[in-house]
Amino acid sequence: MKSFIGAGGERPSNRASNDLTRWIVSFVLTTVLILVSYQWLDRPIAFFAHDHVLPLVAFAPLARKIPELVAPLAGAALIAVAVRALAKRRLSHAQSVLLLCSLSFFVAEGIKTYLKLAFGRTWPETWIQGNPSLIRDGVYGFHPFHGGIGFNSFPSGHITAVCAVVSVLWICYPKLRPLYLIYVLAAAAVLVASNSHFLSDVIAGGFLGGSTGWVATMMWQASVRSSSERTASGSRKEGERP
Repeated sequence: MKSFIGAGGERPSNRASNDLTRWIVSFVLTTVLILVSYQWLDRPIAFFAHDHVLPLVAFAPLARKIPELVAPLAGAALIAVAVRALAKRRLSHAQSVLLLCSLSFFVAEGIKTYLKLAFGRTWPETWIQGNPSLIRDGVYGFHPFHGGIGFNSFPSGHITAVCAVVSVLWICYPKLRPLYLIYVLAAAAVLVASNSHFLSDVIAGGFLGGSTGWVATMMWQASVRSSSERTASGSRKEGERP
């Protein structure tokens, strides 16, 4: 569990302030990127993908199945770790990471569902149940709280699921960060190239999933630090007794 404990020498209050500042800056930058993409990039990319890329992307249906594939795995992992915890057995480092990945995934999935309803964005292509789309109907924009599967494009649930898990691994196993980055960029490229999502959908989903995993890991680190400090304090008190 040593790797979960933050670097020493920095007060918890300063660390929390720095983390909050970084998140706010990231949120502002993400919002700007989304607005720029929505206004100038989403439509040209969608039309280009439809005309030149989509006929070559044979794996587009698989890209749209990512959350459906991850969900049962995350559920099974969560149950397995929960059983171990109920048996009062200490979690190993890998098991703790697995727990964080599962929790991050399900929390991000829940938030994503409500955001999709709140924004009500239409899709680039018509994929299911005759959903209105930019390519077929010229429909483009947000329809807040409209409801229905045809208005669920923003944010991307696929990249949200990927980043919710990868963001935890990014912190806990930093040596593999180049592989994580390649995987996330490849997943994002497939989603945009297959017109499964607009670019801004992917940007929003990446931020949502990344934020969820990061916050979950920070909360776990704080819990571990607090537990370690209580243990150390208790040991000192025991040693002070006559």
